Amino acid sequence: MPRSVLFPLAAALFLACGTISAAPVSVIVAREPGRFCGWPSIAQAPNGDLLVVYSGDRSGHLSNDGKVRMVRSADGGKTWEPPVTVFDTPIDDRDSGILRTKTGAMVVSWFTGPYGGEWQGHWVIRSEDSGRTWNAPVRTAVTTPHGPVQLDDGRLLYLGQRPHCSHGEPKDWNGPPAESPYAVALQESKDDGRTWADLAVFPVPADAQMLSYDEPHLADTGDGRLVALFRDCNGEHFLRQSESADGGRTWGAPHATPVCGLPPHVLRLRGGALLLSYAKRWGEMGVYACLSRDGGRTWDAAQETRLSTAPDGDMGYPASVELDDGSVWTVYYQSEKAGEPPCIQGTHWRPVAEAAPQP
Repeated sequence: MPRSVLFPLAAALFLACGTISAAPVSVIVAREPGRFCGWPSIAQAPNGDLLVVYSGDRSGHLSNDGKVRMVRSADGGKTWEPPVTVFDTPIDDRDSGILRTKTGAMVVSWFTGPYGGEWQGHWVIRSEDSGRTWNAPVRTAVTTPHGPVQLDDGRLLYLGQRPHCSHGEPKDWNGPPAESPYAVALQESKDDGRTWADLAVFPVPADAQMLSYDEPHLADTGDGRLVALFRDCNGEHFLRQSESADGGRTWGAPHATPVCGLPPHVLRLRGGALLLSYAKRWGEMGVYACLSRDGGRTWDAAQETRLSTAPDGDMGYPASVELDDGSVWTVYYQSEKAGEPPCIQGTHWRPVAEAAPQP
């Protein structure tokens, strides 16, 4: 059994009173009646607001009408404002990521497709007023569900798929041509997400199955290393992992982890532990999380925390953010009840290793 189980929603009263329990408390973050919502990410703006972006106002999981949507909470997640549209191209907008940079800018990423036209590709936009207004979109050459991350050295690093023949692919790309629709590469930004440059091609093994290195996410471990994790769409769905000791330019041989789930989101907590969140679309379906206390060298998969239960398998893609008090918000998509379109849900919790001392 997982170490933590869900409390009833009534336990949210503890949060309202300022006491954080180690047990998860789950709420609806965004719901659009009769419409499909999916693939969220979360960050905290400089003004303290929690911002969750996702693909919303959709007619289904696969449709040509998705928009980059956002909801905001000004009270630590107790209440959420109605969704607003951040960006809407004429084609499908999917898999939104969000990042707060060290300068206080908010960077949102997403990809479009696969319907063609001038908007086909991958995009980022920036906000310098806590997500109230947004600058013009900038094209990137890679994409992944939760977008880029910021390293300790200040660079933004974007590890993701580089789909073959994407519209408008930069002509100065320094890696070899993509031999499959899911080649993996890295771009970096040294100007806070305004422009992006090619850094490296990730060494996917030549004998790898298609989608065994899918939808990656990475974290700076704080000890001079980067850890990248990948969704493996084949076999038993154990997450794959690789490490870099030179800022993402070269990577070690990928290996399987003991963590079974998909896809990954990894976050370095203030105490130094790495928090890994993921979903299971089989068995006891739901969103899960586990910790590494040694910079990703090992994962405590045997002590994973279950953050949600789900009525069907169209769900997941969790992402987490740590608040100033050490508690964590993890957001994901799933149906509240069987037969309903998915909505965006969130769990406010405290990782056991980071739990506050008991009185």
